[in-house]
Amino acid sequence: MKKILIIGAGRSSSDLIRYLLGKAPNSGWKIRIGDKDPSFAAQKLASSPHGEAFFFDVSDEEQRRSEIADADIVISMVPASMHLVVANDCIHFAKNAITPSYVSDEMLELDQKAREKGVLILNEMGVDPGIDHMSAMKIIDSIRSNGGDIQSFESFTGGLIAPESDNNPWNYKITWNPRNVVLAGYGGTARFIRENEAMYIPYQRLFERITEVDVAPLGKFEGYANRDSLKYRKTYGLDNIPTLFRGTLRRPGFCKAWNVLVQTGLTDDSFLLESPSSITWRELTASFVNCSSKDNVEMKLRRMFTIDEDTINRLKWLGIFDDKPVNIEEGTPAMALQQLIEEKWKLGENDNDMLVMWHRFNYYLNGKQHEIQSSLTVLGENRTYTAMSKTVGLPIAIAAGMILEGKITLKGICLPVHPEIYLPVLSGLEQHGVSFVEHHTVVS
Repeated sequence: MKKILIIGAGRSSSDLIRYLLGKAPNSGWKIRIGDKDPSFAAQKLASSPHGEAFFFDVSDEEQRRSEIADADIVISMVPASMHLVVANDCIHFAKNAITPSYVSDEMLELDQKAREKGVLILNEMGVDPGIDHMSAMKIIDSIRSNGGDIQSFESFTGGLIAPESDNNPWNYKITWNPRNVVLAGYGGTARFIRENEAMYIPYQRLFERITEVDVAPLGKFEGYANRDSLKYRKTYGLDNIPTLFRGTLRRPGFCKAWNVLVQTGLTDDSFLLESPSSITWRELTASFVNCSSKDNVEMKLRRMFTIDEDTINRLKWLGIFDDKPVNIEEGTPAMALQQLIEEKWKLGENDNDMLVMWHRFNYYLNGKQHEIQSSLTVLGENRTYTAMSKTVGLPIAIAAGMILEGKITLKGICLPVHPEIYLPVLSGLEQHGVSFVEHHTVVS
């Protein structure tokens, strides 16, 4: 019997666990799900005889090493900062592992050690990063095999709310780690290339420089730049491409309102607030815009940022002007804002989320300019089996099965940009309704 160790049973693991449990009887798998909240893990296990939920603390070295040593493959769904220690233990005990997170420089440094031990550490195997890489590489390799010369590649992904559940002025609800939502782009500079010129967007300008994206039949979106598009030139084998841009999708108006929170300082995670439990949101907002809470804080913000009525209404709805306690005992402004958005942007009992991905390629072939637009839309089933859970978890689950069956033989620190990974995984995803629609156009 093969043992699959899943570390972390958070929001994005529901479909991962359900898929593996469904395959377990015929595949001879035992699924062990470790989480700091074993009752939460047990809910996702749903009393299946093919799995076991247990208390697991990834920072407990003795427990971590014992569990990894006893597993046949490890799936790390913990915060990105903990993947490195998990990977080190997996290499030590010669166990393959999968993570959904961006590969760090420190992780890449383990490549030689992993190869020497015959271990595969497969990173960026979720949705973004993950499905975006695989779907892009399928098209890139197809264009190149036909002799095409790729001139530009743009890619955007958004975890959003389904149209029928879209009932707040932000057109957004939380479907993944809320801390990552608050700190999107924080503390860094976005980098991309446009017409052979490197472009940079510092955090304080990130939500001002947006790109309009039209995804049929869903309509218009706006996209802000991801942290670093430039590094994917090498990953995709597009070292000399003139334009490469990766970003995140939101509905129109979101970025303008979020930018006010950034400029005000409410997304700052660098210092602790003074006695936050004793102040109201109105008082906190006033303290950032240099006025008294008894003053017209809304008007002060209007004058500082020249914001329109729709933006001020989004901010009012969010509650940053309310005489309501901030309600955290200790924390940064970003932590306070996270607590607020978790309350205001919570998925309702009957809500469904939506995952949207959109690629656009421009290339020359036989003297003509061509364009390919490829889009993916996935709707969630409910608050547990969300579109985000499906698109993050299923690629990991499919890849895990392939590794256990010896169908993926790569070693070292890898991304899913190889045909032996992306072709069968994309095919497996199509069987679960995760499929792209492509439109080809001859531009000139």
